[in-house]
Amino acid sequence: MSATNAAGLEPSQSKKLEERSAQAHEQEVIRALKEMYSCSPQENTFSVYTPNAVFKDPIGIAEGVGSIKAQFIGLTKLFPRADITKFRVLANPPTVAKNTLLIDQDVAYFRDSKSASPTKSINSLLTLQLDDTHKITSHIEEWNHSKSTTGEDGFLGTLNEHRKKMTAKLTDTFVGKD
Repeated sequence: MSATNAAGLEPSQSKKLEERSAQAHEQEVIRALKEMYSCSPQENTFSVYTPNAVFKDPIGIAEGVGSIKAQFIGLTKLFPRADITKFRVLANPPTVAKNTLLIDQDVAYFRDSKSASPTKSINSLLTLQLDDTHKITSHIEEWNHSKSTTGEDGFLGTLNEHRKKMTAKLTDTFVGKD
């Protein structure tokens, strides 16, 4: 398995990228991401995705904006509160396409919204591919900036990828796409 993440970098490299200011066309995507990851999506949150966008994280693979919405609505049912404790827009190295938005974030998830300490805290690298209209076509979340196995990684990677797709489909079924 390659040690490079979706940005094509080793985790140690992506963690060291400089922070930069968000560009004007990225503001809407950043707003939506903060709503999703703080477990407070709004009606228009998912309008930043193309209809056939894909979301991948270590738990699931959601295909299509309706399925992506179901994943994040499902997250709010597990964790009624999430605090984003770090959110850094990263400068792309020369090897990363200009239409790629890289974000390093820390999120503290709470099963009890009144609790003082989180149930789980996760650092992740978000690698977002944007189209010419600045909509997300691909949203990959990698915990601790590390690649999750895929079908490209042999038999076990293929099994893991199928499990992720089944997880997303189950979430779609139980949460609903709309």
